[in-house]
Amino acid sequence: MIDRIIESSRSRGFRRYSWRSGERRSLFNSTSSLKAFGIIPIIAEIKPLALGRQMNKLEVIEYARIYEANNACDISVLTEPSYFMGSIENLETVRKVTSLPVLRKDFIFEELQIEEVHSDLVLLIASLNIDISIFVEKALSMGMDPLVEVHNEKELDLALKTDAEIIGINNRDLGTLQVDLRTFEKLALLTKDVGVFLVAESGVHEKADVFRMVDAGADAILIGTALMGHPSRLSELNS
Repeated sequence: MIDRIIESSRSRGFRRYSWRSGERRSLFNSTSSLKAFGIIPIIAEIKPLALGRQMNKLEVIEYARIYEANNACDISVLTEPSYFMGSIENLETVRKVTSLPVLRKDFIFEELQIEEVHSDLVLLIASLNIDISIFVEKALSMGMDPLVEVHNEKELDLALKTDAEIIGINNRDLGTLQVDLRTFEKLALLTKDVGVFLVAESGVHEKADVFRMVDAGADAILIGTALMGHPSRLSELNS
């Protein structure tokens, strides 16, 4: 699947974004503000694949505004079109209609992709066999915070050697697609003395899962599938 996604991206080619805001929105600031009110920081995702279809602009706006109204700390937007049914236009829409930081979630394997759209954060997947340090520096130079996604100890070690301050630990094995929340619990233990910001990704569906990830050391939790049917459910999961 990943090979097909990458080949599809190459076939489409890459663009450079035509707009840029001087405003820099911080995940660190938004999570701190929510925690002060006892709200669990959740990165709420716009994930058309969970609906089984593409989303129109009005739907994207509705989801973004519901997420913001229900105290998301960030909105993650899938921009990969061939498999996840996302788009760069969806991300541009979300960032224009909300004041929240926005994460671009895609399979980034070429530096030019980082220039395609102005997001506040950009996902960089260590398992794509890219020189993660170079990509982190590229994102930082563009005024974006890199969120480096890891799945095992080897990838975590690579991520910790970069200047990235945000690390996402994905509970989904990209090889088997199986989900195991123990992945975050195990890898988070290895970062206790490092001081990085940890995001738990995948497999969180219920309030018990949220508490489990927080207890394991998550600073924020990325949730997509569990919110796409009922985006207002966010208020149940983060309170």
